[in-house]
Amino acid sequence: MTEDLIVTTEGRVGRIRLNRPKAIHALNLAMCEGVIDALEAWRADPAVEAILIDHADGRGFCAGGDIRMIAESGAGDGAAARHFFLTEYRMNHRLFTYAKPIVAFVDGITMGGGVGLSQPARFRVATENTRFAMPETGIGLFPDVGGGWYLSRLPGRLGVFLGLTGARLDGAETLELGLSTHYLPASALEGAKAEIAADPQAIDAILGAHAAVPPPARITGNREKIDRLFAAHSVEEIVAALEADGGDWALKELATIRAKSPQSLKVSLRIVEDGAHMHGFADEMVQEYAVVTRIVQRPDFAEGVRALIIDKDNQPRWDPPALDGVTDHMIDRIFAPLPADEAWTPA
Repeated sequence: MTEDLIVTTEGRVGRIRLNRPKAIHALNLAMCEGVIDALEAWRADPAVEAILIDHADGRGFCAGGDIRMIAESGAGDGAAARHFFLTEYRMNHRLFTYAKPIVAFVDGITMGGGVGLSQPARFRVATENTRFAMPETGIGLFPDVGGGWYLSRLPGRLGVFLGLTGARLDGAETLELGLSTHYLPASALEGAKAEIAADPQAIDAILGAHAAVPPPARITGNREKIDRLFAAHSVEEIVAALEADGGDWALKELATIRAKSPQSLKVSLRIVEDGAHMHGFADEMVQEYAVVTRIVQRPDFAEGVRALIIDKDNQPRWDPPALDGVTDHMIDRIFAPLPADEAWTPA
């Protein structure tokens, strides 16, 4: 078991704690393998009635995945990156299909891989510290780990908006949109965890007893604009709608989108729109894996990681640099199914 993951049993629950504080608990391969191993060990254990997932010391729940490793691999043969995503997506699917109730305490930064780790949970607990986002278009990726499934099931065009812009939601907003099931003050979490460990059959009642009234969800004030301005089924038309509106909010979101990878914007829109029609979560994982294996070896991912994470100059030079350079043929090739012997499978 990796030291980056703390796996224990407490009372009648299994506990999985992310323990990589210097990286805001970003997931690496060993952590994903450790989660899978723990879930398998507890699957048929009658002494373990529920699973709790949270983070140990430090800020944030989980800031994503091991981006530097993935970028280095993608610049070469991509084998390590493919192995990471194969394993991470298997972890996502295992969580999604797990029979015993899972409670994820999403207290702090929750992005990318952290979304994939927490969204499959039956109970998702937000706090005043929660900062939820799928910001992948800023580094040449797309909202994966089931992002197409989860975002496409949000009301109206919220999923498209979040997937393209990478907008951050606070805890009250995640509760309003159903991305969280409960809103607790951070000070109440340890007490709630102890009570759940003692009585896992009463999870909902315990969380309800500790719940607080959240502040107003700010995103509700923008719902009309989001549904109207992000209604189109092409990124070019969404950009045109924002330009034509010309209001302060529209221009702010327009500037945000223009800073993102044009390729990633088009991939992300298709991922979200396709996700609404997937028959099951495994189908979502099959498509996302095909897409990610190609994306990590294309120029924008390495450039996005360089600009935002390594050099931190925030001046990525995207290739193609504009939306009109990202052809339908290019997107179709990225989305083409993998050969059967290379495709994602649950195990």
